Amino acid sequence: MTIVALILSLGFVFIAIVMSKSFKLGLDRDIIIATIRASVQLLAIGYVLHLIFGMQSYGFIVLFILLMITVASQNVARKGRFIPGLMWKSFLTLLCVEIVTQTFLIGLHIIPATARYMIPISGMIIGSSMILSSLLVSRLKSEVLLRKPEIMLILALGGTPRQAIFPILKDCIRSSMIPTIEGQKTLGLVQLPGMMTGQIIAGANPIAAVRLQLLIVFTTMTSAILTSVLLSLFIYPALFNHQQQLHTEAWER
Repeated sequence: MTIVALILSLGFVFIAIVMSKSFKLGLDRDIIIATIRASVQLLAIGYVLHLIFGMQSYGFIVLFILLMITVASQNVARKGRFIPGLMWKSFLTLLCVEIVTQTFLIGLHIIPATARYMIPISGMIIGSSMILSSLLVSRLKSEVLLRKPEIMLILALGGTPRQAIFPILKDCIRSSMIPTIEGQKTLGLVQLPGMMTGQIIAGANPIAAVRLQLLIVFTTMTSAILTSVLLSLFIYPALFNHQQQLHTEAWER
């Protein structure tokens, strides 16, 4: 794509701004900020990846992946300020998911241990896990506040915090998994994934592009369930104090 074509594609952003103003949605400022940030961040990351791909240093690969995990964890933590220690809990969750998936992929020689494969695949895994974590945290807050009497009743009858919160955690995990599962059900029929489309446009064999996309689909499914379960287990103890009482005062402000 030429620079001129890229500049012309800003017409789509202009349409979004006009529609926002026409319907008084108040999104025009956010659209402009998002466009600028996406452009700057992607251009910067393009140059960084060009350097990393050229050096083929495992140290830089690891540092770059840790940076992605840190940024993703901070984003999740902003969505759940009401949960103590959510930043490091999210970081630990995403790190565990990354280690499990990359160990499987590289250990079985599914992908080569090079920056060209590890970083893009890690980005897709961490990105989808970040979105799922945000959904899980938001749903957990609403479910706990809605079913607070149920939790307190179980605790009053001698139940443990785990017994009181486990049914809610299961519902939250199911809800957070719905976008991933439903999205994958319609792949190829309703939508063509971005990575596969990019490869096809770049001239790759469609069958080879599909095979690589299926690898991402299978990996994303596993990383999604791992993220939901691990983050839930890390989060739920913070909902109770040392006397095993539910404390959600900060949530209700």
